[in-house]
Amino acid sequence: MIDSGDTAWVLISAALVFIMTPGLGFFYGGMVRSKNVLTTIMQSFFIVAMISVEWVLLGYAMTFGTDINGFIGALDKVGLAGVGMNVIENGTIPELAFVAFQCMFAVITPALITGAFAERVKFAGFTFFILLWAIFIYNPMAHWVWGGGFLAQLGALDFAGGLVIHILSGVSGLTICLLLGHRRGYGKLAMIPHNVPMIVLGATLLWFGWFGFNAGSALGANALAANAFVATQAAAAAATVAWVVVEWRVTGKPTVLGAASGCIAGLVAITPAAGFVAPLPSVIIGAVGGVICYFAVSVLKVKLGYDDSLDAFGIHGIGGTWGSIATGLWATTAVNPDGANGLFYGETHLLFAQVVSVIVAYALGIVGSYILFKIVNHFTAMRADEAEEISGLDVVEHGERGYARSVLTGSPLAGSLESSDEMLAQTVMGLNPEKG
Repeated sequence: MIDSGDTAWVLISAALVFIMTPGLGFFYGGMVRSKNVLTTIMQSFFIVAMISVEWVLLGYAMTFGTDINGFIGALDKVGLAGVGMNVIENGTIPELAFVAFQCMFAVITPALITGAFAERVKFAGFTFFILLWAIFIYNPMAHWVWGGGFLAQLGALDFAGGLVIHILSGVSGLTICLLLGHRRGYGKLAMIPHNVPMIVLGATLLWFGWFGFNAGSALGANALAANAFVATQAAAAAATVAWVVVEWRVTGKPTVLGAASGCIAGLVAITPAAGFVAPLPSVIIGAVGGVICYFAVSVLKVKLGYDDSLDAFGIHGIGGTWGSIATGLWATTAVNPDGANGLFYGETHLLFAQVVSVIVAYALGIVGSYILFKIVNHFTAMRADEAEEISGLDVVEHGERGYARSVLTGSPLAGSLESSDEMLAQTVMGLNPEKG
C-alpha cells in the first residue's frame, strides 16, 4: 500500500535534488570569468528543462522499462505509458513519485559535465551533445545499475550515483575537455574565479540538496534514510576539514574555494555508499576523498596538463571512483539487509563487482563521449573560435552580460575585444609571475 509519509519524503527529496542543478550553476558560475558567467549558469538551467522533457518521453522507459537481456529497458513505458498511481514494486510510494525523483538525477548528471569544458563551448553544440549523452550514455548506465541490468545482476551497489552519476559525468567531461583542447591563454593567464561568494552559495545549495540526493534514495522516511542522512553530513564535513588542512599545509593559505571544493568532494565520495555503510566509515570515506581530490586537482591536472576548467573530473570522477571502491570495502548488511558485506566484513565479491563496474563506467564514458563528440562536430562545431572566446560567450552566444558594470573596477564595461577578466589576469601575472 502507498504510505503517505514515504511519498511525502520522496517528493520533498525530489525537490531538494532539483535545487542542486541551479545550485551547480551558481557553483560553476562563480568559478568562471565574469564574461562567461551567464553561459555557465544557462547551461545548468537549460539542462533542467531539456532533460526533464527527455526523461518523460524516453529516459524513464530506457532506464526502468522491462529489462532486455540486462542491457536496456524496453520501450513499454515511453511517454510514461502505463505509469500511474500504482505502488512501485517492493515499495510504498506511487510510481509517479519515483519518476519525479529519478528525473532530478537524470537532470543533474549531464550538468556536472559542463564544468570540464566551461568557457569554450558553443550553445548549439552543447545542447546536441548533452541531449545525445543523456539518451545513449546516462540511460543505459542507469539501467545497468538501477534498472536490473547486468551490473545489478553482477551485484554492484550504488546507493545514489557514484557509478551512474559521478564517475560517468567526470570521465565524460575529461574526454570532452581533451578533445576540445585548452582555453585560450591556459597556463599563461591567471584564470581566477570572478565571484567566490557565488561559489559558496552554490556549494551550500548543493550540500543542502544532497540530503535529498542520498537520504531520499532510501525511497521512504525510514531508518535507512536516517543513516544516509548522517553519513552524508559526516563525509562532507570530514572532507571539508581534510581539504582545508592539506591545502593550508601545502600552500600556507586555507582558501574559501578549497573549503567549498572539499565539501563537494566528500559528498561525491559518500554518494554510492551512503545507504550501505555506518557513520564512522563515512567519516573515513569523506576525509580520504577530500585528500585525494585535492591532489587530483592541484597535482595530477597540472602534471598531465589537461584543462578541466572547473575540476569536474578531479572531484566527480576521482571522488566517485574512490567512493565506489570504498563501498566494496565498508558496506555491511547490518546497515542495509538488501546490500552486501564488503571486504572489511569478510566478503570479497562486492569489491570485485565494484571494480568491474568502475571499469565499465570509465569505458562507457570515454568511448561514448568520443563518439558523440565526433557526431555533433560533424553537424555543428562545439568549440568556440578564438575571437568568440576572447569576447566572452555571454555576449557572443546569448547577447547579454552578467553585470551592467565591471565587477573589477565599477566602471561601465568596455566594448573592446579584451575583457576586464583578461586584463586582471595579466595584472596578476605581472605582480606575481608564479601564479599561473
